[in-house]
Amino acid sequence: MKEHRYADRVLGVEMSGIRRLFDAGGQDAINLGIGQPDFDTPDHIKMAAIAAIREGRTGYTPNAGIPELREAICGKFARENNLTYLPEQILVTAGGSEALHLVMEALVNPGDRVLVPDPGFLSYAALAVIAGGRPVGVPLDSNLHVDVEQAKELMDGARLLVLNSPGNPTGAVESEESIRALVEYANDRGVTVVSDEVYEHFVYEKKHVSAARFGDDVITVNAASKTYAMTGWRVGYLAAPSEDYIPQLLKVHQYAQACATSISQYAAVAAYTGDQTPVARMREEYRARRDLLYEGLTGLGFDFPRPEGAFYMFVPMGQNLIQKAIANGVIIVPGDAFGSRAPDYARISYATSRQNLTRAIARLGELMR
Repeated sequence: MKEHRYADRVLGVEMSGIRRLFDAGGQDAINLGIGQPDFDTPDHIKMAAIAAIREGRTGYTPNAGIPELREAICGKFARENNLTYLPEQILVTAGGSEALHLVMEALVNPGDRVLVPDPGFLSYAALAVIAGGRPVGVPLDSNLHVDVEQAKELMDGARLLVLNSPGNPTGAVESEESIRALVEYANDRGVTVVSDEVYEHFVYEKKHVSAARFGDDVITVNAASKTYAMTGWRVGYLAAPSEDYIPQLLKVHQYAQACATSISQYAAVAAYTGDQTPVARMREEYRARRDLLYEGLTGLGFDFPRPEGAFYMFVPMGQNLIQKAIANGVIIVPGDAFGSRAPDYARISYATSRQNLTRAIARLGELMR
């Protein structure tokens, strides 16, 4: 058989430890491994997509996104984040994942250091490697927040610092003081901050704070995916601190993607300009699920911080129990999928029904006897 040759940058990247679990388990499995909202996309968003199809809005759009959506995103930033952007500073992407990819490809040179939370969302390090960069893990403290002082020690000479609040896999929400300190220190040293805020609407006791409020060199990445239960629609975006960023990012986008799906973009206009009560309902249901799961797991003897946002718990379970749980149909993601510092942890998603969570707690209890 002929031996095929592949680029080193691809060979150096592992397949996603999360995606491998997408269809894991048998008929009786409880899949708590995927960050997939179990809510349906709100009706007014669906109707906007249907209208776009009927009106024939099914062709290519401007590379940066339809004007209506970029204007709606600017309005969202002003209304919810106290940030002012022009439509020319917004680039609509095929999900938040593409937005992260564009930033890495456009800003990272071979060998550049990219600071990523460790443990943290697995795409950050992988995308940095694909771009030719060198990911460096920023440790978290005992409460699963970014260790600000250790992050500062790593900053000199770095190209990017990736922040993620609320965090995946931890559910931690960084304080305004920490975000301000990190952004100001990074920008003083020529480090561009990439702020991934896709879970911003799922914050429970604290308040979400956008990193771009505190610096002139912050790229904000977000998406409709989690906020509006639109993961499969693939609509994300980034907001650049100045208009000169967009042409460079657009070079990668236009050759790799051309544009986000036209129908999804029109649906996203309805999402950002329409009724927001479905988002509030989802947040309150996630809060109830969080409390149910947290009380259940701590009742079994696990000791970890109560998540402050997103819909994940990062639980120190030990590798034996993690593998035993997966083998017995409680599908969770081992901590080593998220970096090198938490091999004995597991990420548990509560983006599923209370009934499933109750079943999972009971099954874990049986496995621990």
